[in-house]
Amino acid sequence: MNKYCMSAGLLVCAIGVGLPGSTVAQSPYPAKSITLIVPFSPGGSTDLITRIVARELTGQFDKQVIADNRAGGGGVIGWNTVARAPADGYTVLATELSFAIAAGLIPNLPFDPRKDFLHVTTATTVPHVLVVTPSLPVKNVKEFLALARARPGELNYGSGGNGSAGHLAGEMFKAEAGVYMVHIPYAGGNPAQLALLAGQVDLNFDNLATASANIKAGKLKALAVTTAQRSSAMPDVPTIAEAGARLGLAKFDIDTWFGLFGPAHLPADVTARLNKAFVEALGSAELRARLATLYAEAMPMAPERFAAFVKGELAKYEPLVKASGARAE
Repeated sequence: MNKYCMSAGLLVCAIGVGLPGSTVAQSPYPAKSITLIVPFSPGGSTDLITRIVARELTGQFDKQVIADNRAGGGGVIGWNTVARAPADGYTVLATELSFAIAAGLIPNLPFDPRKDFLHVTTATTVPHVLVVTPSLPVKNVKEFLALARARPGELNYGSGGNGSAGHLAGEMFKAEAGVYMVHIPYAGGNPAQLALLAGQVDLNFDNLATASANIKAGKLKALAVTTAQRSSAMPDVPTIAEAGARLGLAKFDIDTWFGLFGPAHLPADVTARLNKAFVEALGSAELRARLATLYAEAMPMAPERFAAFVKGELAKYEPLVKASGARAE
């Protein structure tokens, strides 16, 4: 033991001389690269948005921010990876709406979506859009509702699978509008859209990014977007809420949001640093332009507001999934 340790005591010595890892603990965050866990396969919208944001954050932090795909189990593998990761800010979850849907859809989750994560921020929102085949004799939501009510059980809508956002948008529409339509699940969003284009179903509640090209080409008719506000990508298309305000749909609101989560007990200063960097990144005109190519609009939130938002999303979708009878496939 050196002279300083003998005079100052063992505890002070341990702190002053340094224990293993103490240099990293005292370094400003981030002191090394950050991994953004994407719980889905490469090439999807969540993966693409994550990589766009990771590039911007790498420049801000002057440390590498890496997108790491951990697909499997409908998102469970990636979500659980972050739930069990050290709460140090170097393993962060980049996920979307299905995280809130999973609580009601997937039995026996290996984590608690309410307790095992720290909410950092939302980042973007992508609307869905009610699209119909050109042959369906309707021009707006009012005419569509009149047709659906006159022909209960005769209209079919497709989706990317049981419990998908498109499926639950349809279930929400049925419940709020008081109409009966038949759900036809497909193995993904692209097969569902092909079925609509082929006239095998009458309508879809499709992701705007997926449907936009066929809307612009006149192959599909866009009746309304599903979000509370109109989309800047298609400002002439009304929302379901405004188009159906007098028809029982004034509160209709569903979108595919994207956000960041850390493990529970992520330190407040690390959470604040991540949030600040993310919000600043979303203020970049260049980044917003890249997001716009995916029909994603910036939607940053403070951690406390994001936590309240996710709580509301869980409360919204759990009973909706239960009422629909959907189960993980």
